Amino acid sequence: MTESAIRGTCHCGTVEVVLGAFPPTITECNCSLCRRYGVLWAYVEADQVLELPDPGLTDAYAWNGRNVDFLRCRDCGCITHWVPRKKGRTLRGINARIFDPELVAQSKRIFRDGANK
Repeated sequence: MTESAIRGTCHCGTVEVVLGAFPPTITECNCSLCRRYGVLWAYVEADQVLELPDPGLTDAYAWNGRNVDFLRCRDCGCITHWVPRKKGRTLRGINARIFDPELVAQSKRIFRDGANK
């Protein structure tokens, strides 16, 4: 693992996500799920995700069995990331709120109106 690796953890520290670089933009979505989760999404390509937690440490939820599995820590319940269900999709969503707030503040925030789509 490189020294420049960026680590984010759930509240209790059980689940860790490691990125090679933090994206320059993060997305705030107001869809019915994201607004309830209170997440900010850092979208990254799979090759920028250096480490994801062991699946045994997380629980998954897929709204209507669609598109992605949202993962949360089994211990503290913190939403950490999502992974696509469709093979071949390379984009991942990492909850930016699991990273240092100073790091998140450096990224431009984009608003996605998921409530009206």
